[in-house]
Amino acid sequence: MRTTFDINGVSHDIIDLPAEAGDCLVRMPYIHRILLENVLRTAGDDAFRAKDAMLAWLETGQSDVEIPFLPNRVLMHDTTCGPALVDIAGMRSALAEAGGDPALLNPVVPVDVSTDHSVAVDAFGTSAALARNMEREYERNAERYSFMKWATNSLADFRAHPPGTGIMHTLNLERLATVATSVQRDGRLWAMPDTLIGTDSHTPMINGIGVLAWGVGGLEAESVFFGMPVALRVPDVVGVRLTGALREGVLATDLALVVTHLLRQIDLQDKFVEFYGPGVSNLTAGDRAVVANMTPEFGANSGYFPIDRQSVDYLLATGRKSVHAAFVEAYAKRVGIWFDPNANPRYTSTLDLDLSSVEPSLAGPRRPQDRIAVSETRSAIAGMKKNGGALSVEGEPNDGSVAIAAITSCTNTSDPRLLIAAGLLARKAKAYGLRPPHWVKTSTAPGSPTAERYLVRAGLLSDLESVGFGIVGYGCTTCIGNSGPLTEPVADAMAKRGILPVAVLSGNRNFPGRVHPQLEAGFLASPPMVVAFALAGTVELDIMNDPIGVSQDGTPVTLSMLWPSAVEIDEALAAASKIEDFAPAYDAAEASKAWKELPAPTTTLFPWDETSTYIRRPPFASFGKGTKLGTYEAHPILVVGDDITTDHISPAGAIPAKGDAGRHLIERGENPFDLNVFSSRRGNWEVMIRGLFTNKTVRNLLGHDIPPGATIHAGSGDFLSLWDAAQRYQAEGRSVVVVAGERYGMGSSRDWAAKGVALLGVRAVLATSFERIHRWNLIGMGVLPLRLPQGVKPADLGISADDVVVIDADPQTMTPRCDVTVTIRKADGTSTTLDAVAAIETSAEVGILRAGGVLPLILKQLLNRPGRKVSGRDA
Repeated sequence: MRTTFDINGVSHDIIDLPAEAGDCLVRMPYIHRILLENVLRTAGDDAFRAKDAMLAWLETGQSDVEIPFLPNRVLMHDTTCGPALVDIAGMRSALAEAGGDPALLNPVVPVDVSTDHSVAVDAFGTSAALARNMEREYERNAERYSFMKWATNSLADFRAHPPGTGIMHTLNLERLATVATSVQRDGRLWAMPDTLIGTDSHTPMINGIGVLAWGVGGLEAESVFFGMPVALRVPDVVGVRLTGALREGVLATDLALVVTHLLRQIDLQDKFVEFYGPGVSNLTAGDRAVVANMTPEFGANSGYFPIDRQSVDYLLATGRKSVHAAFVEAYAKRVGIWFDPNANPRYTSTLDLDLSSVEPSLAGPRRPQDRIAVSETRSAIAGMKKNGGALSVEGEPNDGSVAIAAITSCTNTSDPRLLIAAGLLARKAKAYGLRPPHWVKTSTAPGSPTAERYLVRAGLLSDLESVGFGIVGYGCTTCIGNSGPLTEPVADAMAKRGILPVAVLSGNRNFPGRVHPQLEAGFLASPPMVVAFALAGTVELDIMNDPIGVSQDGTPVTLSMLWPSAVEIDEALAAASKIEDFAPAYDAAEASKAWKELPAPTTTLFPWDETSTYIRRPPFASFGKGTKLGTYEAHPILVVGDDITTDHISPAGAIPAKGDAGRHLIERGENPFDLNVFSSRRGNWEVMIRGLFTNKTVRNLLGHDIPPGATIHAGSGDFLSLWDAAQRYQAEGRSVVVVAGERYGMGSSRDWAAKGVALLGVRAVLATSFERIHRWNLIGMGVLPLRLPQGVKPADLGISADDVVVIDADPQTMTPRCDVTVTIRKADGTSTTLDAVAAIETSAEVGILRAGGVLPLILKQLLNRPGRKVSGRDA
């Protein structure tokens, strides 16, 4: 099993995969090879059972055998680490109150946190926008950032990267990821693949350079913090065979949108995707990372590109040392995880994609998987206009006008070619004298501070600024919903004429209300295409052929006159790129004076402040009240249809002053004109619970005209907010459930979508299908996810508030994917019995449900552990 291998003159212990798997190794997906290495190195007595199961998988392409996975590290961002840290602080308090040692609650793996999710686009269109937005970020979030610094002071192997260091996935690509690494364990130096989990669904972006990683909710990450492996069945792996090469004018964004559309046609729940074939070698690491970033949008765990020359070249290009690049190549080749473009591994199923068939694409106007040709925007929004369309006014925003045009998101700002392309298009537009109309809110928010350096060196930052696309921050900004207010012309036109404005962004999600709570239509596009639509000011045109503006001499300007060629992009990138940029750019950002001067506690127990509106001790970070399983009667508190995302369940954008959450904050002295965003308030459960399901597109099917975030109380018939109804049900001793349609919980990894539902007292969620991360988050909160029988949709059941749902979920007989009898007793005396299936994948998940959730389980294990402080350095 273990052997030694000299790399760069240093002897390392390795798991000898060729010896362990023999002739089977070349037939295994590369993902399975990395998982096999992991279980052989970490699983102890279970290692050989797991190995046998993984080799047996090759016969059928499927398996029900569970394997443990222990990643090397955990990656988080500020708005997922915030709730996790509040949980940890609450658990430490609970442990101390129970007579335990709170210092036992320490991560056993290194944890990195990026502060990227809260910077908002308040200022834009000026060179001073970046500084002003950073200033406002600290003004709004100082208390939350101080809390993160407490964690850095108090937890072992926990490191928070301050605002300005970029988006977590770009930080991971350019600075943190090693592809392969060496670690001291038990006095021996081990070489191993770099693996991680991240508390963001776009964590698989790092798959683009050969690092196996996937996204989980904060609750699952917390379990890994404290030594619990990720339990999964030997995964199904879908192979996507790539051939050919991308054509002139086609960018990585176009490929990512085509792949997303293609893969969303099949069921990828709890499946991994791996790209193979000769076409892989024709994609750069940047191209691959853009595709891999869209993994949650196509519904899989991963979008994995194996390690090859492109991976090594990327490490060198981003300033990693040549000795490490040589180490990665030597190790990957020695253990059999180096990519062979001619190999044909065994996959559960396969698809083929000829890269030369990919065309310029957009996605929208409501979902990232809805790919359209770039010329079809007019027809795409036709059905969304109110009453056939608003009255048009010349020179003002109308239906289809671009309200927000944002170069944003890790998806398309981590590949320098895409930003260079946008800059070149802006340069040509500047030469023609083009500018976006006055109503378009424009912004550029690169994934890392290195982007400014190469854009300046190429002379392109000034060109972008000339058409309104100056840098406004280094963070998610518009992509996560921190787009700031709309321009006055758009807001007025919406209020007075009811126009349908549109967002165009280089992000990864365009769900209604995500980019901005008032915007229902949005298109995902490449950065240069974002600039083009901003210049046009509308999507009511054929962008490929119609003029998008008029030059200073009156000449109509079309996209073909502006679009940069591949040669132009490559030449500009070569002139702009400098390996020495990367480390200094990050070092300068890490040395933030504002961050260093921010005070923070250093105590083992966090000093809770009862007046805080950001950090509140959560009731669920405790030993709990036991399992929510059992046989019981429940009332439906909410019935919803298909495609209810985590954005719909637990919003991230601006907190409206008129909503329940806003009123709660105002009553506690907060400024009604600056209540911050929900994502920054995730440490305050009292705020988050009042924001549940308040997205204006959510429809509660329990009755007509129920406002978002509200329900009908059974018996009384009263219309109440979900929180008020939940409190009344709890006072009455009655249980509640949620019923939903297809793809329930798709979108972001935010565990608050599950925490909030659990705080409502929900014991089970019955859905036609679940997205993977949210399914686990529900289990992590002790809530049972149940799949309705195939073909059964919530609307078909005709459920009313006075109906009773009877669930028979005996904790002692519960097993993965077992049948669960559900009876719906109608108020008229009739009843319907359904055979639902427990959406439980592993026996470990059963154990979590029996314990009442993962946090009570961790606490009980720690209380029973002999007193020893554990840290990642002695694990």
